[in-house]
Amino acid sequence: MEATARKTIIRIECWHAVLLVALLVSLRSVAVIDPAAMIAGGVFMGVNFLLLSFGVAAVLTPLANKGKVKLGIGLLALKILLFLALLMTLFSHFEFDAISFALGFSTLIVAIVVEAVRRSLMAES
Repeated sequence: MEATARKTIIRIECWHAVLLVALLVSLRSVAVIDPAAMIAGGVFMGVNFLLLSFGVAAVLTPLANKGKVKLGIGLLALKILLFLALLMTLFSHFEFDAISFALGFSTLIVAIVVEAVRRSLMAES
């Protein structure tokens, strides 16, 4: 993986953590949001993003170079199935609020947008 791509992924994860903490602090007085579910959603998405980002670079790219694209796709599908199983386990065995979980989950999407805007503004200057 290129150094710039690695730095971008780390920067996105930092934005994700900052946005998650800011959201927790700003919504701590609202009784509608469950902080544990929001943190769980943020951590779930952050780990998923890291595994996907670094997994594609570490596993799928070398396999594709060797012509083993089907194996790489199979490993990616296995990762997706494992995370869906973990998600089902979280919601079936723990009483997580789905809205709070989705709020924590969506902070990564906002972090990606923030990093993309930051990079485009840096490129313009």
